Amino acid sequence: MDPSQSLVSQKSSDSDLHIQLHPLVLLTISDHITRHAARQQQGPILGALLGQQNGRVITLEHAFECPTTAGPNGEASLPSPWFEERVKQFKDVHKEPPLDLVGWWSTAPTAAPDPSHLSVHRQLLQDYNESAIFLAFHPSQLQASESHNAKLPLTIYESVIEGENVNDASKDMQIDGEELVLKLRFRELRYSVETGESEMIGVNTIVQGSGTAAVDTYPLVAGANTGNNPQSVKQGTRGDKDGRESNTGLTQEEEELLANLTTRLNAIRTLESRISLLKSYVANISPESGNADSTSVTWSHPLLRDISSLLSHLSLLSPSEQSSFATEVVSQNNDVLLASLLGKMGESVKAMRELGRKSAIVQNQRKADAHAQRRQRYPDFGSGGGVSSGFYP
Repeated sequence: MDPSQSLVSQKSSDSDLHIQLHPLVLLTISDHITRHAARQQQGPILGALLGQQNGRVITLEHAFECPTTAGPNGEASLPSPWFEERVKQFKDVHKEPPLDLVGWWSTAPTAAPDPSHLSVHRQLLQDYNESAIFLAFHPSQLQASESHNAKLPLTIYESVIEGENVNDASKDMQIDGEELVLKLRFRELRYSVETGESEMIGVNTIVQGSGTAAVDTYPLVAGANTGNNPQSVKQGTRGDKDGRESNTGLTQEEEELLANLTTRLNAIRTLESRISLLKSYVANISPESGNADSTSVTWSHPLLRDISSLLSHLSLLSPSEQSSFATEVVSQNNDVLLASLLGKMGESVKAMRELGRKSAIVQNQRKADAHAQRRQRYPDFGSGGGVSSGFYP
């Protein structure tokens, strides 16, 4: 690409900014891209970045996806009312430590950002943060990378305004009187991955669970950038000859619930298979099994200690004192039944009070109607003049 046409500056960054990237941001970006590809959605893939800026250090701690609207010239832009309300909600949640909008992210080619990213970036610079950074995620590197120790497929940029000679953009020096054109350019920033204790626990849980989760893969082909081209997604076959997912009529919430239940079912099946494996191992090395010769069996004492440690943590499932455990179970069962009966009794008392109130209203109304009928039949009834003779039957 011609350097004069590239959006990446040829000069290195002189701002001395350092970015601390948290794993939660990477997980959010990965989840957004996967769902975008799985649902065959169109349009750009982008979101906002929340973090802190302490001097020359900027932390990227949270991210959320954003919808886009088409501008007057067809360029993508953020819906301002929705975006402002969303940022306010995240600030209200993350008050300690206080987080703020520090930039945005989107998919981009490996070489450099393209002009489609300028509209959103200019909007953020003008309306929200004049020093917003841009995280460019490169999906094409995921398919090309075969090593687990490869570099993360992303680049973080800061934006600068650079002057460019009108007549000859390749000149490094400006001639007196020559007009300069100011252009928005990106400069690459250095970053490091910062992980907290809670994030490390979450990442380990996801890594351990991902091996047993039955999910379909939707690899992004090389060269995919902003997701505007629906052909950039290669769908996995799930029964259709053309390779596209059949329309089951499920809503988004139902699909997420189905995926969650499928993951839990696979985890339970994996747990069952591993327990069966441990049971078979212990049964084979046991002298009472008769399947192994005691002179030829090699016991793994570390493995046996691990199995014993695992069983010691299952005291609730296999208690040593069966009678005490049974008594505790009966006591808890009685407490639950008593609470249920108290709830039903309260509802019955409430219904009886409501019945009494309505009965009182009906009786008072009947008395009032009877009194009104007497006054109509005997107008002088109850008056100071008494009742004329002949009115009573």
